[in-house]
Amino acid sequence: MARLQRRLTLYGLTMIAIGSCIGSGIFITPSNVASHLFDPKLILLVWFLGGAVSTLGALTFSELGAMYPRAGGVYIYIKEAYGPLIGFLYGWIILLIVNTGAMAALSMAFSEFLSFFFDISPVGKQIVAVVLVISLTGINILGVNISQILANLFSGIKIIAIFMLLAVGMIYGDWNMHEAAFMATDYPSFSIHAFLLAFVGVFWSFGGWHHATYLSGEVLDAQRNVPRAMIVGTLTVTTLYLLANIAYFFLLPIPELIASEKVAGDAISAVFHNGGKFVSLLIICSVLGTIAIYTMTAPRIYFAMAEDKVFFKFLAKVHPKYGTPHLAMIFQALWASLLILVWGSFIKIITFVTFMDIVFMVVAASTIFVFRIKRPQQERPYKVLAYPIVPALYILVTSAFVINLLLDLSAESWIGVAILLAGIPTYFFFKKTRG
Repeated sequence: MARLQRRLTLYGLTMIAIGSCIGSGIFITPSNVASHLFDPKLILLVWFLGGAVSTLGALTFSELGAMYPRAGGVYIYIKEAYGPLIGFLYGWIILLIVNTGAMAALSMAFSEFLSFFFDISPVGKQIVAVVLVISLTGINILGVNISQILANLFSGIKIIAIFMLLAVGMIYGDWNMHEAAFMATDYPSFSIHAFLLAFVGVFWSFGGWHHATYLSGEVLDAQRNVPRAMIVGTLTVTTLYLLANIAYFFLLPIPELIASEKVAGDAISAVFHNGGKFVSLLIICSVLGTIAIYTMTAPRIYFAMAEDKVFFKFLAKVHPKYGTPHLAMIFQALWASLLILVWGSFIKIITFVTFMDIVFMVVAASTIFVFRIKRPQQERPYKVLAYPIVPALYILVTSAFVINLLLDLSAESWIGVAILLAGIPTYFFFKKTRG
C-alpha cells in the first residue's frame, strides 16, 4: 500500500508557513482594520500584536509539533489530548468551514483582482474561482515535491511584492501626509470592542502558519524542522505586514485607506497611472500561491481521520505513483467549490472562517497543558520558551477575541456553529459503521 513520503525540507516548509499566511489579506483587509481604529498608531499596534500573538502560537505549537511529527498536525494534538470526538470535530470544521472557506474567500479575491484586467460578471467570477481551486488541486496531486516548488516560487513573489510596495511608499509617498496622520489627535475615542473587531482582518491575514504542522508526516527531520519553520515564518510575516502598512500610510490618506476595497492597488495607483494593474498581477500570484498551499495541506487531516476510522475510508488512500492523499484533496476541492457558489462574498466568508479557526486554535494550544500534566515523561525535542506564560498569553488573547466576536456574531458564524454541532452525530455514525 502506498504511503506518504518525507521529502519536505526546512526551507520548503518555512516558505509554506509564510505562503499560508500571505494571501490576499494584507492587500485587502487593512481598510477594514483601519475602519475600526482610524489612528495609524493604533493600526500599527494591532498588526504588531497580531504578529506577536501568532508568534506565541507558533512557539506553543512548536512543542506539540516536535512531540507528534505525524500527518494531520493539529488534529493529532487535539485527538491525543481530548479524545477522538474533539479531534474529529476539528477535522470536520476544517473541511466544512475553515480551510475550504479560506480557499473560497481567496479564490473570490483572485477573481476580483482579475477584474482589473478583464470585465467579469459576478457569476463569471464564481466560475473562475471554482476552476482555480480544481486546477490547483490537480497540480498538487502530482506530488509533494511539486507542491514545494510552487510554495517556494509564489512565497518568494509575495515577499518581493511587499518590499516593492514599501519602496514605492518611501520614494514616492507624501511624507508630510504621513507625518500629519501620525500627529493628528482628532480620531474617534479608543474602544476595546473596536480594537478587538479590528483583529478579524488581522487574524485572517496571519492565519495559516500552523499549516506547517499538517505536513509533519512528510517533513525531513520533522522534530526539528516543523518548529523552526513556524517560528521563522511568523516572525517574517509580522515584519512584512508592518512594512506594508507603513507603505499604505505614505501613499493614501486615512479616509481613502478606509474607503478602499483594493488597498494595495489603490495605493500604487496614487503615484503610477497603471500601478493598480501591476500590483493586481502580484496579488494574483500571491493568492495563487496560498490557494495552492491550502489545497495541499489540510487534506492530510482528512487522511489522518480516515486512517483513524472516523471518516470515509476512501480518504485514506494514497496515490500509488505520486504519494499524495489524492482523494482527500479532490473531496476538499468539491466542497470549497460549493462554498464559492453559495456565499461568493469575501468579507462574509472571512468572518465566518476566522471565528471557527480561532476557536480551535485555542483548543489546540490548551493541549500543551494537558500533555505537560498527563505525559510529563514523554520526549519533547523542543520545549516552549517561558512555559506556561507563552501558551497562557496566546490562549488569553485569542479567547478575548472569540468572546468579543460572540457578541457580534453574523448569521454566517451561527451557521458555522450549527455545522460544528452537526459533527457530533456524524462522528458517532462513522464510529459505529467503521469502528
